[in-house]
Amino acid sequence: RSTRVPVGEDQVLHLELAQDIAQHFNKKYGEFFPVPKAILSTTKKIKSLRDPSAKMSKSDPQKLATVNIADSPDEIVLKFRKAVTDFTSEVTYDPAARPGVSNLVSIHAAVTGLSIKEVLHQATGLDTAHYKMVVAESVIQKFSPIRNEIKKLQEDKSHLIKVLEDGAEKAKELAAPI
Repeated sequence: RSTRVPVGEDQVLHLELAQDIAQHFNKKYGEFFPVPKAILSTTKKIKSLRDPSAKMSKSDPQKLATVNIADSPDEIVLKFRKAVTDFTSEVTYDPAARPGVSNLVSIHAAVTGLSIKEVLHQATGLDTAHYKMVVAESVIQKFSPIRNEIKKLQEDKSHLIKVLEDGAEKAKELAAPI
């Protein structure tokens, strides 16, 4: 019964299919399903750290291409240190001409909530090597509370089982009338 669904740009077609199905079903059988609307973030796509022409993906075989929420700070620093950029040291945003550096700027903006312009202003005077570490630190700060909570939850197996059982019960109650 979702009315708003946060999706990445690459998932919009799937949501449009769900909208079409809901509309056709509702037209034939009466108002039953809400027609979900997409919630898109300002950051459309995060690109691979190793190939900025491709989307960052969990299935990428290159381990250094993707940052995972559960990565340790050392792993995150390594991935950003090895991120593909170019030989120009100034930090600028030009996705066509400088896709690697522009990807770092996009990631930095996404994790800090700042605009591209604000991120570029903060990066004034930094070369790309130093900027990579600024971005890595911003990602580490953003992911740290999540990573800590995951670790805490993984250590308390009985709590996880209880949450799953409670969730299953609530789902059954909500689904039964439908």
